[in-house]
Amino acid sequence: MADQEQQQDNGARKADKQFATKLIHFGAEIDEHTGASSVPIYQASTFHHHDIFNPPDYDYSRSGNPTRQALEDYIALLEGGERGFAFSSGMAAISTTFLLLSSGDHVIVTEDVYGGTYRLLTTILDRLGIESTFVDMTRFEEVKAALKPNTKAVFMETPSNPTLKITDIAEITAWAKQRNLLTMLDNTFMTPYHQRPIELGVDIVLHSATKFLGGHSDVLAGLAVAANESLGRRLKQLQNGLGTVLGAQESWLLIRGMKTLQARMEHSEKSARKLASWLVQNNGVVQVFYPGLENHPGREIHEKQSLGYGAVVSFDVGDGDRAKAVLSRVKLPIVAVSLGAVESILSYPAMMSHAAMPREVRHERGITDGLLRYSVGLEDIDDLIADLDQALRQ
Repeated sequence: MADQEQQQDNGARKADKQFATKLIHFGAEIDEHTGASSVPIYQASTFHHHDIFNPPDYDYSRSGNPTRQALEDYIALLEGGERGFAFSSGMAAISTTFLLLSSGDHVIVTEDVYGGTYRLLTTILDRLGIESTFVDMTRFEEVKAALKPNTKAVFMETPSNPTLKITDIAEITAWAKQRNLLTMLDNTFMTPYHQRPIELGVDIVLHSATKFLGGHSDVLAGLAVAANESLGRRLKQLQNGLGTVLGAQESWLLIRGMKTLQARMEHSEKSARKLASWLVQNNGVVQVFYPGLENHPGREIHEKQSLGYGAVVSFDVGDGDRAKAVLSRVKLPIVAVSLGAVESILSYPAMMSHAAMPREVRHERGITDGLLRYSVGLEDIDDLIADLDQALRQ
């Protein structure tokens, strides 16, 4: 009993710390056996049973690994949830979570959701009898109108990818709870530094940890956090049964990257705000999408539920030919799939993140052929602006 009380006290004290402190002091930052200042990498697939009648905490790395467990406890602490889970990719985390649903179930989804999530729902889960309806979640009436007798869940992405539409998280979750619907939210863009959806009533928070949490374009990973123990047990069963786990080396890399999350996000967001303001004044840009802009739809809602605006700026240069020309002329950002790294990344959703979405569907959701998505890194913002200026002027 004393040990349990001590653990509860330690957990309470960790939860009371400020976010920047939690990033460094998360409970496993010092190895209790050696005093090492880094979580050990337990590069083992299996674990010896010293007493067959008293099995150890870990027996096989698919079911549990000490390095991965440190990471899972870390993200649960940051998100304010009950249990965390680390997966081999963001899509592995999302796919595993959707398998909480069964054949015949229906889910309501943010319409301009990440292309991989759209592909999962429309080409894989639909074959398994899981139905989805995509709606503009900035319009609460559309969400309510999408409800069916077999609706079991709501999947949110806010800000959405790539048009950065804002969903009122508390409004959706309150409505969903009245109807016993499971709520899931992709928090990749904001991270727990800016936005903690569980505090707003969300049941499961998801991350492509490859992005801002990892932060260095060197690890592929996904994370999920369950708000309560019951959901945590169900997710654990799925994670173990499907084997969609993150390896020990990748878990360590992710822990290392997450320690600098706040410092990176603060720098990148400051630069993103300056970039967005500059783009608004540029005659070669048709439209700019960034929650930090005064006229961004849903800005007041975003400010109510998030502590910042993030580091992703999307902008429309008019048409596909011009977008491709800009991509070929920039010198500083890498032109690539992904975002959230120390280096700036310029992406073309029509041919990259949302290539799986049919053109007419993309256009209905505002993902035009001229849309570019800029993930602002840690370079000097004046250099980034000068580089983009020359690419737009040619």
